[in-house]
Amino acid sequence: MSLNQILLIGRAGTDPEMRYTPSGTPVTNFRLAVSNSRRDSNGEWTEDTEWFTVTAWERQAESVNQYLAKGRRVFVDGRLSTRQYTSNSGEARTSLEVRAFKVVFLDAAGGESPVSGAPPDARSYSAGPAAGPSGSPVPAADNPSADNPSEDVEELPW
Repeated sequence: MSLNQILLIGRAGTDPEMRYTPSGTPVTNFRLAVSNSRRDSNGEWTEDTEWFTVTAWERQAESVNQYLAKGRRVFVDGRLSTRQYTSNSGEARTSLEVRAFKVVFLDAAGGESPVSGAPPDARSYSAGPAAGPSGSPVPAADNPSADNPSEDVEELPW
């Protein structure tokens, strides 16, 4: 058995950029900054930041493009993947990217923490169908996406 999963919490470093594949599938990319504070050898606090390119597909791509903005805190659950390409100078390059399975917006559009009854931009957008705590599908009456199959919407778990 093997596992390829990455969980990240950080701030969007760019506004999302959505494009479409030749077959019409939406794809959205954004950069995610994940910071870590630590003490250096002199006892002073220093902050290290890692940057990730995150890619969302299909309905999730549309939701991320609509609700995410530069500076917003976001949780990403996904897997690492490599992409090979040729640079402008003709060199073969490889980049490491995160293919997002789930994106949860951790603050509202203005940067404040979401509260109960928060607007749709403080919700999570997942590539999979809505499921209950046991993993079974949520009944249509309890599933906000049942009437609108173009959005898979879940309330924030905290």
